[in-house]
Amino acid sequence: MLLATLLGAGSLAGCSLLPGSSPAGGSSPSATPTAAAPTPPPSTAAPSPTAAASETTPSPTTASAGALEGWSLEEKVGQLMMVGVDAASPAQASTEAVASHHVGNIFIAGRATAGSQATQKVISTFTSKVGPDTTHGTAMLVATDQEGGEVQVLSGSGFSDIPSAMDQSTQPRDQLAASARTWGKELADAGVNMNLAPVADLVDIARPTTNEPIGRWGREYGHDAATVSSQAGAFAEGMQASGVIPTYKHFPGLGRVTANTDTSADVVDRTTTRSSDAAVGVFASAIAAGAQVIMVSSATYALIDASAPAVFSSTIVTDMLRTEMGFSGVVITDDVSAAVQVQGVAAGERAVRAVRAGCDIVLASADPTVAADMVKALVAAAQSDPAFAARVDESAARVLALKGGLRS
Repeated sequence: MLLATLLGAGSLAGCSLLPGSSPAGGSSPSATPTAAAPTPPPSTAAPSPTAAASETTPSPTTASAGALEGWSLEEKVGQLMMVGVDAASPAQASTEAVASHHVGNIFIAGRATAGSQATQKVISTFTSKVGPDTTHGTAMLVATDQEGGEVQVLSGSGFSDIPSAMDQSTQPRDQLAASARTWGKELADAGVNMNLAPVADLVDIARPTTNEPIGRWGREYGHDAATVSSQAGAFAEGMQASGVIPTYKHFPGLGRVTANTDTSADVVDRTTTRSSDAAVGVFASAIAAGAQVIMVSSATYALIDASAPAVFSSTIVTDMLRTEMGFSGVVITDDVSAAVQVQGVAAGERAVRAVRAGCDIVLASADPTVAADMVKALVAAAQSDPAFAARVDESAARVLALKGGLRS
């Protein structure tokens, strides 16, 4: 998520920390990304990706083609977008994305202290736009970043002060699941039905605080695969028990890089993460436990696919995550609206590349003004390419299947 905006300017975006100012008022993250030193051999506590795939119970299953009957191309594309909405002062671009471009999902961003009732009012101004004449009565995914510690968008009356993931990891597993159930109910009561958490990144390097996106801020659930799998899983279970969809992030792992994709370009894990790796094994464990949503990193992984950031890589999203690991749920990108890592690609093309790679939802959280261009580019690509149009249908059906499990 864009932690920078959360910590500094006041809008959190999607997943890796965004920058500008640190929690302690420190300087911005380094702009010279390098990979961390090689890690020890993968822990045997986390199942291998292929082993986990054989144990997976797909959730949710892909919806039948009939679910999209009567939907226009523009409406289907809208289901593949999630636009940022400032929790305190929504931008006109956010409203237009929903009202004029059929965007069917929102991300509550920023750092709001007004409490649950005020949050609910902001959310209702967007969810009220959903109806039979707009999205066939399909509900919105209303997401936010409520990890805890330095990454907590919503606070004030009705919201707990959530400890960081590192602090959460010290709790007994059952206690953490119970705590997360309480935090999830607080979100659900405010109208949020999706949390872009837990962080499942394995920070198993010698000096965790040198990992700018995760370790520096204590966003990790420990430093070995078994602990991260257990505690991130407990957080997810608690959220799900309260009707909030958890999102495991950032596949295949941001725990070994030193720079933040939100604020730096050319962030590459050059020497460590590979397909058969303990960091990937954490996500394999999540899939085996029934993960519904996984967020993909925008870093590049040289040992898996050196040609493109993970969000644009069919090798990582389709071949690895879906085919090899057996994940049949929804894949969402990390924020690709303002992240420096992807600024070399035009906004509309970012959305097209992500969907072509196999992603289902494109997150445009930090800069909602690019959502319209993304929608237009997706529509144009589908109109000119039948294979891409089929990809849009596949992802739209998968998103509708996820929404079918939302509590009314």
